[in-house]
Amino acid sequence: MKHILALHTGGTISMTQNEAGNIEPSAHNPLLQTDQPFNDEISVTAEDFSNLPSPHMTPKVMLKLHDRILKAEAEGIDGVVVTHGTDTLEETAYFLDLTLPNTIPVVLTGAMRSANEIGSDGLYNFQSAIRAAASDEAYGMGVLVVMNDEVHTARYVTKTQTTNVATFRTPTFGPIGLISKGKVRFFQKLLHQEVCPIDHVVDHVFLLKAYAGMDGEQFELLDRPDTNGLVIEALGAGNLPPATLPAIQKMLDRHIPIVLVSRCPNGIAQDIYDYEGGGVELKKMGITFCQGLNGQKARIKLLVGLSGGKQGDELKHFLDNAVS
Repeated sequence: MKHILALHTGGTISMTQNEAGNIEPSAHNPLLQTDQPFNDEISVTAEDFSNLPSPHMTPKVMLKLHDRILKAEAEGIDGVVVTHGTDTLEETAYFLDLTLPNTIPVVLTGAMRSANEIGSDGLYNFQSAIRAAASDEAYGMGVLVVMNDEVHTARYVTKTQTTNVATFRTPTFGPIGLISKGKVRFFQKLLHQEVCPIDHVVDHVFLLKAYAGMDGEQFELLDRPDTNGLVIEALGAGNLPPATLPAIQKMLDRHIPIVLVSRCPNGIAQDIYDYEGGGVELKKMGITFCQGLNGQKARIKLLVGLSGGKQGDELKHFLDNAVS
């Protein structure tokens, strides 16, 4: 029998709809009051880790969750399911993917409809996630996200729609597995990724999105002694308006690591355009290109790398998804 630990952190999956039709946190998690249909195959131990709406999640709470999972592994647990609000689920999943040893399966799930709404998806997603965490094939797959009958990697999955139950998608690459009639089926494997153990998290790691006519004002505001790093969602294949460059260069001269991804939902950032503000110039300036990640994931990876003490070329190597 597989023994799975379920850590409930809050979010819509643990909320209810009130008489006014608004969704609010519940005093008691409805998932704790349901029987699990696994017979003698899977034993589930549930724990209320927190009761946080998704926007209340922070890297410091993510680290506490990381520590609890490590403790569970040391105690002999076979797999862990984390229920989570969907707004920041992908960031917590990727934080865990970067920092946990890739041994026991860890699966995150959530819901787009609260427990008492018509068509609630929480219980079904929860049960699917338990089945995935108990699957022998899930070992070595990294942290996974299971939603709406699909299995996604924490590295690339993202929330694509505000309220639809089919919101979680993996642009460009697609899911690596499916849940069908209670069976978990994997069809792909993820490339190896370097794990970065950490025991604390740094702060003041920022994220900016580029836009037409952007100048250096926002970069100047972030050019301060306590800034530890910056991620930019750049235009297209990885380009920026020329007016941003002087302020960016000043930050680079102060050895503030700056990481660039594309604001496009598909494709990767590359240094292919050779004009003022183009990717070729940006790379020569010292900006690190992070391939395949969106802005929020690249920020998590930069934060983790810095928290792990990485600097200079080691940090650049860690952030380049093509090689780590």
